[in-house]
Amino acid sequence: MILVAVGSANPVKVASVTNVVRHHDVAAEVRSVAVASGVPDQPWGDAETIRGARQRAVAARDAINADLGIGLEGGVVDADGELRTCAWAAVATRDGRVFVGGSLSMALPPAVAAHVRNGVELGHAMDRVCATTGTKHGAGAVGILTRGLVDRQQAYEIITAYALAPLLSAPLWGESEAS
Repeated sequence: MILVAVGSANPVKVASVTNVVRHHDVAAEVRSVAVASGVPDQPWGDAETIRGARQRAVAARDAINADLGIGLEGGVVDADGELRTCAWAAVATRDGRVFVGGSLSMALPPAVAAHVRNGVELGHAMDRVCATTGTKHGAGAVGILTRGLVDRQQAYEIITAYALAPLLSAPLWGESEAS
């Protein structure tokens, strides 16, 4: 059995990693470990968001001496005056390798973008504009904006699988199959 540390106490992030591990029929124990991302609560740009995911993955793995640490980080990207989402996952291995997968990009409505540009974290901006609470611990902006076609957990499952690809298909990277 392998020990997988998820660098967050957010139930959506923990559930996404748990579902991916179960899907691949890996004998694993998944544990939530609240660790700092080392980036602002609202990361800006892919580079900062990736850095947060990597730092969460490494810190979570180190915190409980896990076989794998997984960090998930959502951010925003300002591209040509339009604010979009981004999301990245990182997997840190016991031997010091870190693999990254992502990004999910979706335009944000002008009212939400205005709040984020004024320093409000995306989840809280969605709560304000949509008159709801707990967006980032539930469906997420993606769930609200796609009217349920994709929710935050599904989105994080996809990027977690992307980050795990070098381990899941190790022979293609010139390595032995991961257990």
